[in-house]
Amino acid sequence: MVSTRPGRNKVRTRHSAALRAGLVAALLAAVACGSDPGSPRGVAERFLDAHYVEIDLSAALGVTAGVARQKVEREIGLTAGQAIDATTRAPHVRYRLLEEHAAGEDGRSFLYEGRIAVEDADTFRRRWLVTVRPGEGGWRVTNFQEFGE
Repeated sequence: MVSTRPGRNKVRTRHSAALRAGLVAALLAAVACGSDPGSPRGVAERFLDAHYVEIDLSAALGVTAGVARQKVEREIGLTAGQAIDATTRAPHVRYRLLEEHAAGEDGRSFLYEGRIAVEDADTFRRRWLVTVRPGEGGWRVTNFQEFGE
């Protein structure tokens, strides 16, 4: 007969280990289910990450073409000379895919909902419609639109 310290629950300990193993498996599955960076959705999400999450317009520009490229170039011009450093209150942005649709013969459109939180300010939501089409070097964001709440 094996004995344990008083108050220790053998069944709970066994379930805790199984629960931990299940959580690890779920986490690995979630990571594996991420969008392929070269896929239409992957390119749309790389654009959202660069433009809205990291606020790196140069990186966003790298996955654009056409109207989207013109919009990002205009934004770069409007923000030129604005210092962004450690003291800048950067927003915390999270987004999720709401819908995916065909856009013409060869394009795809993705509708995302974003939640934007800024320290010491109200949290707000935005929707982004991102259209991607095949282009030089792979898929490119060709247009994007932002909608308020």
